[in-house]
Amino acid sequence: MDNPRIKIVAIDDDEAILDIYETGLDAGRYEVKTFADPRAARKHVSDGNIPDVIITDIMMPSVDGISLMNEFHSDPASAHVPIIAVSGLNDAATLNDALLFGAMDYVVKPFELPAIEAKVQKAYELSLKRRQNR
Repeated sequence: MDNPRIKIVAIDDDEAILDIYETGLDAGRYEVKTFADPRAARKHVSDGNIPDVIITDIMMPSVDGISLMNEFHSDPASAHVPIIAVSGLNDAATLNDALLFGAMDYVVKPFELPAIEAKVQKAYELSLKRRQNR
């Protein structure tokens, strides 16, 4: 049996970063749905489109990534989904907040695609385990 494609919801207010996710993550292995607006991503997931992994920027103008992570983890339907936080900030406080509020991992911009792919793979394995334990 073929491995299923890993479903990713990626949220970032920077269209260039969303482009990197869409074009850089192999379409054969990943199904990437990108959102520049965190509220649209939240609606997409709350409408029952539960991904295997969520990648979210921390610093966004309308809704910050920390609040967004909290919302995803407060919803029983998406509470099990591992979240990878991405930020241009590389300080201990931001990293601590991201991990404290539910990020399973943290990536600092600019990032290398192989690093994101490795983290997505780890998150996906965690997602499968969590799904089995629900």
